[in-house]
Amino acid sequence: MGGLDALREFHLIKWLREERQSRKLILFIVFVALLLDNMLLTVVVPIIPSYLYTLDESTDVALRNTSPSRQEPPGSFHTIVSLYDQTARVTSSNSTSRSTDLVPPTRSAAPLPQNSSECPQAGSRLLNENVKVGMLFASKATVQLITNPFIGPLTNRIGYQLPIFAGFCIMFVSTIMFAFSSSYSLLFLARSFQGVGSSCSSVAGMGMLASVYTDDEERGHAIGVALGGLALGVLVGPPFGSVMYDFVGKTAPFLILAFLAMFDGALQLFVLQPTKVEPESQKGTPLLTLMKDPYIIIAAGAICFGNMAIAMLEPTLPIWMMETMCARKWQLGVAFLPASISYLIGTNIFGTLAHKMGRWLCALIGMVVVGFSILCVPFAKDIYGLILPNFGVGFAIGMVDSSMMPIMGYLVDLRHVSVYGSVYAIADVAFCMGFALGPSIGGSVAESIGFPWLMTIIGVIDIFFAPLCIFLRNPPGQEEKIAILMDSSCSMKTRSYSTQGAHYQGESMDPEYDDYD
Repeated sequence: MGGLDALREFHLIKWLREERQSRKLILFIVFVALLLDNMLLTVVVPIIPSYLYTLDESTDVALRNTSPSRQEPPGSFHTIVSLYDQTARVTSSNSTSRSTDLVPPTRSAAPLPQNSSECPQAGSRLLNENVKVGMLFASKATVQLITNPFIGPLTNRIGYQLPIFAGFCIMFVSTIMFAFSSSYSLLFLARSFQGVGSSCSSVAGMGMLASVYTDDEERGHAIGVALGGLALGVLVGPPFGSVMYDFVGKTAPFLILAFLAMFDGALQLFVLQPTKVEPESQKGTPLLTLMKDPYIIIAAGAICFGNMAIAMLEPTLPIWMMETMCARKWQLGVAFLPASISYLIGTNIFGTLAHKMGRWLCALIGMVVVGFSILCVPFAKDIYGLILPNFGVGFAIGMVDSSMMPIMGYLVDLRHVSVYGSVYAIADVAFCMGFALGPSIGGSVAESIGFPWLMTIIGVIDIFFAPLCIFLRNPPGQEEKIAILMDSSCSMKTRSYSTQGAHYQGESMDPEYDDYD
């Protein structure tokens, strides 16, 4: 019993017990959930194109070796050079068996130089990878797109704790599936299954933050911090995946993510206790009514088209680099590093700054910068030429997301009932449409008319959409709600989550919950 008593007095557990009602801890949980979700989202970006190409290459080699029309004298040898491992496979054939051994590169199988004739070219197999990879990447967003309209209203009925915990469970299973899948169909299933978990985590997480941070400026700051988790996942995912895949193997990065997901699940169990149904105290605006609101549609459109730019880059840029730069596997993920770093910077800076300069103006500038940056990507001749355009893309998308996500909550406060599950389901639908249409359409367009034209099309779309953000400058609302929102002395009720169930805090709110910092 002494050991158990000592464990109860352990400072971390004691702090967690005392801080269950803290908005900061809820923000941390949402931060970690978005971090892991987007690490899993992006860690596959550099792995899948190369892994599928290697699978297809191995299949072709096996078919050639077992073809009955290929007659070889017993005991003959031939060498097959792997384009990515840069090793030679020496294959022998005889009348009874065939065996393939992996041997170190010899003089006849020296490392392949940049832009050599041995590098992957725009052959039929490589071009077909655009479509396969695009469809696989789009499957997650497509499933998430279908699931979101159900998750939003569900959170209004049962609260946010159960959906966000369900999202963790589904993401954990999806991560394990990625680790041990060795075929395109299983990878496709794992990616699709992840979409259900992402829908639960993102919709419930953003709705929970909007409900506990009712002040518009504080909400923007908190959502900016949460989007920093998304940005950090996008930042770490591609280089982490490419380096681990190149030097350790495909399974390792997914097992590490699964371990981190277990930590997040344990934290949710302890803090949120997702066994209780805690519905909202008032009935929210119907989802269809919100979808007919033109101001919500404009904000959702900015999220969609802004993120569609990076979504089109994910499946097509690695293949274009393989074709034009003969890029190594680790370079396929590192190429996204500038965009990830700048997105992290952008969301943290403009989470607060956008409120001061006007979120509509921040989004408008961001959309224009996204458009011009994406137009510059095809002019890169090597991986270093991608640094500045990708940095601009990531920074500008950070401006758009950190502006439009808080505007979604503000528009509901201004024009509808202040229940946030459905409106953040719409925001997540917009996000998912970008990541569903981007890879699926982008892969096909890149195969048909080429990567440079694909970048031109999405860049022009973003630039022409930008002026619509002007309509968000001063959206009309209900007069009584405008008075409440403009009255800084009015403290709106804030929902907190504790072991005793949901309760609301007003003027008597404890000071430690009033201050964000």
